[in-house]
Amino acid sequence: MSGPYLPGNGDGRYRVAHYDLDLEYRISGRLSGRAVLSAVADAPLSPVVLDFAGPAVQRVLVDGKAARFALGGGKLRVRPARPVDGPFTVEVRYAGAVRPVRTRHWGELGWDQLADGALVAGQPVGAPSWFPCNDLVRDKATYRIAVTTASPYTVLANGVLVDGRIGGSTTRWVYEQAEPMATYLASVQIGVYERFAPADGQDVAVPARLLRAARHDFARQPRMVEVFEELFGPYPFRHYQVVVTDDELDVPVEAQGMSVFGANHVDGRRGHERLVAHELAHQWFGNAVGLADWRDIWLNEGFACYAEWLWSERSGGLTAAVQARRAHARLTRLPQDLRIGDPGEAGLFDDRVYQRGALLLQALRERVGDVEFFALLRDWTTTFRHATATTADFEAVAARHTALPLGALFDSWLGEARLPVI
Repeated sequence: MSGPYLPGNGDGRYRVAHYDLDLEYRISGRLSGRAVLSAVADAPLSPVVLDFAGPAVQRVLVDGKAARFALGGGKLRVRPARPVDGPFTVEVRYAGAVRPVRTRHWGELGWDQLADGALVAGQPVGAPSWFPCNDLVRDKATYRIAVTTASPYTVLANGVLVDGRIGGSTTRWVYEQAEPMATYLASVQIGVYERFAPADGQDVAVPARLLRAARHDFARQPRMVEVFEELFGPYPFRHYQVVVTDDELDVPVEAQGMSVFGANHVDGRRGHERLVAHELAHQWFGNAVGLADWRDIWLNEGFACYAEWLWSERSGGLTAAVQARRAHARLTRLPQDLRIGDPGEAGLFDDRVYQRGALLLQALRERVGDVEFFALLRDWTTTFRHATATTADFEAVAARHTALPLGALFDSWLGEARLPVI
């Protein structure tokens, strides 16, 4: 009952309402954990199948009673004494070496060691590397994430820090994510960091050697939030934190209420500011408004790419129209063999999905006009705030804001491999 993409992940026969994760991490790479999932089954269910490719499982309880289990092939199969039906809890205790998940298309994903610390990059299937879960993109839940590690290290996780206790050689950090979150967006970042606040509700953690450069590179982030709130609606979470690792990363990492950049993305010249805008925009598009199906990934990446162009336009750079025409010219030189409305599992993160998705939005803006376009964006983020949505949902929202026919526009940009004329 999974979606057409990633059919081996998740189980649609139950839903998780809350994850309570209590972890202890040794910088050498050992993770021990207690995960409690509060879930609801739609009908009598046994076994309960969780996605998990992490450390060895020691014990499993269902509704407080010991249950048989088997771990293998990225699945934890739990057999309670009798089938669960309606609300139930699963508690899993595990410990051992933690490693990322090997994938066919995207390399290794999930919990990974840095030179001095750890990073979680979960999109799209890395979450099972560090906690048992129902790894369906549409199955959002609230979280409590507690992490204990050596005291010199800072721990950052999704949500708001609600407790921190220094116990001599170790410190315990507790975060609560009250807004529903997809599993791939759950994240823990561990490192030796200095922190500063560009504005109220914003926090940047960065290695000491990059502190001065990061203060400059993220100085315009508060203004960026103001612009995006004007265009997209209120910032959808209680806090926004940025982490800059001491290691280099190929691309920034998206998480809910958090963005993670590599040391190579901080140069003291704002040379990567478009990425700052891109990751911030995901808090509206991808995190607050989540995907119901990975096939509609353009709703995340096309919007975040278009936000780069909008920030350029509003901060004195090139207009979105100019950026669109330049992107279109580049795309005409690339293969015309990808439909962004259904790019295929291997094509989820193809750059053409990002660029053509942004071009669709520019074409829609030119078709309906600025007033209607930005009204429909705010309607979109309000209607599906902290929920999940599809391309059909977006088309329906767009239709509420214009009497003009939009079917041919959406069909050409989403359903055809050939690049439409702009």
